[in-house]
Amino acid sequence: MSEEPASALLAAELDGLLHTRALGRAARFVARCGSTSDEAAAWARAGAPAGAIVVADEQTAGRGRLGRRWHSPPGESLYLSLVLRPRIEPTRAPPLTLMAGVALAELCEELGGAPELKWPNDVLLGGRKVAGVLTEMATSGAGIEQVVLGVGLNLTGRDFPPEIAGRATSLALALPGARIERLPVLAALLDGLEGWYDRFLGGQLAEVLAAWRRRAWLFGQPIEVASGAERITGIAEALDDDGALVVRTADGRAARVVAGEIAWPAV
Repeated sequence: MSEEPASALLAAELDGLLHTRALGRAARFVARCGSTSDEAAAWARAGAPAGAIVVADEQTAGRGRLGRRWHSPPGESLYLSLVLRPRIEPTRAPPLTLMAGVALAELCEELGGAPELKWPNDVLLGGRKVAGVLTEMATSGAGIEQVVLGVGLNLTGRDFPPEIAGRATSLALALPGARIERLPVLAALLDGLEGWYDRFLGGQLAEVLAAWRRRAWLFGQPIEVASGAERITGIAEALDDDGALVVRTADGRAARVVAGEIAWPAV
């Protein structure tokens, strides 16, 4: 990790923009790294406090779900990973991904957008992906050591690689009138995240899921989901009370998908 000489100055500037108790109060800004999630996980293992963040200007090995590469050129996007230490059972952690999606959607709305949420981890503007979430958990016995919550948010990019050009966008492209500056956007996102995280920890998962459902993409539409080696085809019907996707198959069965990926339609 090549830490910027100005890291302390950026952390101090961010601190002055925040309204959080914990999220972002410990921050490392780096010019370039492989993956902010790897850096945050290493910092967590070394004792980083809950709420610590790593922010990079460029990633050389940024990744999304299922090991996919995340397009991470310098200066165009927000690459952020956050250390969480929730005192909950590991089985209760998966909705953290949905929670982060809600916070990202609210940020897009504050900037004038009308975002949609694609289960389980994508944020769309104008039908194209503007942000994604990756959560990675480390456990010890029956408890959680840390959850690293990674966010990639396309800020000002206008050109994307051919393989994603038709399905990716940025805030600048989707919201041409919006004022997009990295530190204010980061501060607003962390403020929103902490509010939703407090609700989550306070037993208000239903409120988190209701906010996600209001912005859901594809409910009532034909869908195919890859869940492990299984392919489930039917109508995207609902998000259940644990955050799992419910798909109504042709034979009338309600298939509950806890972990998987929407294979069709693709975004």
